[in-house]
Amino acid sequence: MPERRRIASLPDRLPDRLTALRTPADPGFWRSPVRGVRFTAVLGLVLLVGLTLLFVTGLLSYAAYNPDLDPVNDKTPGKGLLGFYLFAWPTGPHWLYRLTQGLHVTVGIVLVPVLLAKLWSVIPRLFALPPARSVGHALERISLLLLVGGALFEFLTGLLNIQLDYLFPGSFYTLHFYGAWVFLAGFVAHVALKLPQAVRVLRSGIPRGEPDTPAAPDPLAAPDPLPATLSRRGALAMVGAGSLLLLVTSAGRSFDGPLRRLALLTPRGGTEQGPGPNAFQVNKTAAAVRITPADTGERWRLTVRGPAGELRFSRAELLAMEQHSAALPIACVEGWSTSDQLWRGVRLSDLAALVGYPDSPPDVFVESLQRSGSFRKAALRDNQVRDGRSLLALEVNGAPLSPDHGYPARIIVPAAPGVLNTKWVETLTFGEL
Repeated sequence: MPERRRIASLPDRLPDRLTALRTPADPGFWRSPVRGVRFTAVLGLVLLVGLTLLFVTGLLSYAAYNPDLDPVNDKTPGKGLLGFYLFAWPTGPHWLYRLTQGLHVTVGIVLVPVLLAKLWSVIPRLFALPPARSVGHALERISLLLLVGGALFEFLTGLLNIQLDYLFPGSFYTLHFYGAWVFLAGFVAHVALKLPQAVRVLRSGIPRGEPDTPAAPDPLAAPDPLPATLSRRGALAMVGAGSLLLLVTSAGRSFDGPLRRLALLTPRGGTEQGPGPNAFQVNKTAAAVRITPADTGERWRLTVRGPAGELRFSRAELLAMEQHSAALPIACVEGWSTSDQLWRGVRLSDLAALVGYPDSPPDVFVESLQRSGSFRKAALRDNQVRDGRSLLALEVNGAPLSPDHGYPARIIVPAAPGVLNTKWVETLTFGEL
């Protein structure tokens, strides 16, 4: 009987228990004392500056590929107006791409803790009901969806590409391109809607109420917060410390010496490259793309084509031509780069003159011995061919190119992305593309 009475009394207690349950849509579900509009506004303004820099340097990276030379350099389907071409990518200063892409990747890595903290700070708003209280609120929610989805996609694909673990189906180049425009749409809309409020919050420290009314309560603060174990300043300091740690352990991949050894979180940092004139970073090795000694041995010939016909040269014949030197870095889309290396070889403009372009060399289509993989064929614009530092390099730092650096011959062009500095060159075709 006592047991029956206990079972019978359960329904009486169920309503109390059910009312105690909270869902993410209930403001009381979120109890951190750190959340607040000022905390979110600080993170938001940091992201405003950082994400703007990311988008600008991303556009510059797109321009550096000379996308108007499609479908060779840019195979993005259906890009339409989104693939507008700003200008011909210059060849000077010679470290330009090293700077812009280094900033793009480094700032992206450093912003990861800030982005995660910002998303954490506003997550209660994502579950707020009703989904839209007005047209303005609906626009804000849509912009937030585009912003959060676009940002997470861009950061995730970018970080995986940097770590050489790109797992998404389809080309990184194409998906990152379209993801950037989705992100920008949400970013611009969200900034237009929220920037005035963020500025007011940072100036006053509290949200503004209606005219002649007291200041409104903090909409992000927990109504029933837990006891504080960390202040908001302390939380911001932790976010900053995380960003600083990522900076120290990644930025060195763009520098030589001790800083590179600290770049433990990037594939092109943290390890010594060994001694010798060819001991600097590479992206693709000869073995990885199945380039064998038979491909690059005595039977190798460079084919050069133009309106005057087709010429073929052995490596010895190329070495017998007038040689020129240029101190240029290698800079990769993954964000790593080398310091200036001293390259020596035949000017591209001299090769163009041999096949019918003595005065004004045009674009050139470059083909590699590499038989598969992206950018085994690439194009260079006429301004790049004309630059006296643009070489078909045969040597580097006083020694013949190693197989991994493109032996028997490779392209080296100032300020160009690494993938356009084609290795294991087989054919050069000069002419308008």
